[in-house]
Amino acid sequence: MPIVKFIKKNTVFCVAVFVALATCFFVPPDKEYLSYFDWKTLVCLFLTLAVVCALRNIKFFTILARRIVLITGNLRTLFITLICITFIGSMIIANDMALITFLPLGYLALSSTNNEKHMAYLFILQNISANLGGMLTPFGNPQNLYLYSFFNIPTAEFCKIMLPPFILAITMLIIACLFVKPKKLSIKEEFPEKLNKPKTVLYIILFALSILIVFRVIPYQLGLVLIPLILLIVDRESLLMVDYGLLGTFFFFFIFSGNLSRIDVVNDFISTLLEKDALLVSTLSCQFISNVPSAILLSQFTNDYHSLLLGVNIGGTGTLIASLASLITFSEFRILYPGHGKQYFLMFTLINVIFLVVMLVASKLFFI
Repeated sequence: MPIVKFIKKNTVFCVAVFVALATCFFVPPDKEYLSYFDWKTLVCLFLTLAVVCALRNIKFFTILARRIVLITGNLRTLFITLICITFIGSMIIANDMALITFLPLGYLALSSTNNEKHMAYLFILQNISANLGGMLTPFGNPQNLYLYSFFNIPTAEFCKIMLPPFILAITMLIIACLFVKPKKLSIKEEFPEKLNKPKTVLYIILFALSILIVFRVIPYQLGLVLIPLILLIVDRESLLMVDYGLLGTFFFFFIFSGNLSRIDVVNDFISTLLEKDALLVSTLSCQFISNVPSAILLSQFTNDYHSLLLGVNIGGTGTLIASLASLITFSEFRILYPGHGKQYFLMFTLINVIFLVVMLVASKLFFI
């Protein structure tokens, strides 16, 4: 049924709608609802997604990544290259977009060299690299963009907070790649696509403009007019491809968290938990309601953005629902490599829990 398919495809969005409507019974709609929304975050997220979609339409990231993969000489180097591409890609185009772009590349690389048996391991490491790679930049993960804007965090301080776990994450990922044998590979260039240079230059300029808006150099109101207008002329399809489900998820979770903050019993309970250990609470929260909803919800009850930032980024590892990106990877794996879902789930859980525990302990001991 269409409704069932829609719910499966947009599970987090549907949950956001449900919980937002449920809280409306306790806090009826009034003028204060307008204060719930962080419009700058929504606009910045929309503009970044739109420009990234335009770049994807000209296959910019795929062509660039394929060129890089072609220089690899063995399976281990291929793993490291793909992990680094995904890791860096998530810093620029956000974790879910990085996975949608680079997971098929990993599949093509392994299937064209008869190494499909390594598919689960590669996809899991790519998934972790996407979730953790975006932590360094405000625009790398949606929850980062929200917290950066909500708490008005200075850019230098943001990077200072996230640099240590960022370094730990890439170090752990490289070590994980060393378990792959350096088997020689022969990858032939069979990709006819060529880069559209004029559009590439234009879209990179628009992307740079969207980044300047994120960093508060240019008013977001100007970008909201200029960037969509240009894309409407050059590539209107990119505006249709924007993940409006993600934007809607933010919208309804703003209502949910805003209403909860006005319910005294809930406010006192969550505030007390966060006062005891904001890092642990935010990390655990991600395991059950995902990292973006956790960031929006918990930000209403604490000013400890340092611990909250670490928690909702580290918390992206762990369970399959800790991050929307993890669900994307699992879905893509089942499509490309059917019949191995159980093997993937078990391996995913084991590896992700290892990353989660190591990064959480390191954060408690050294990063706070």
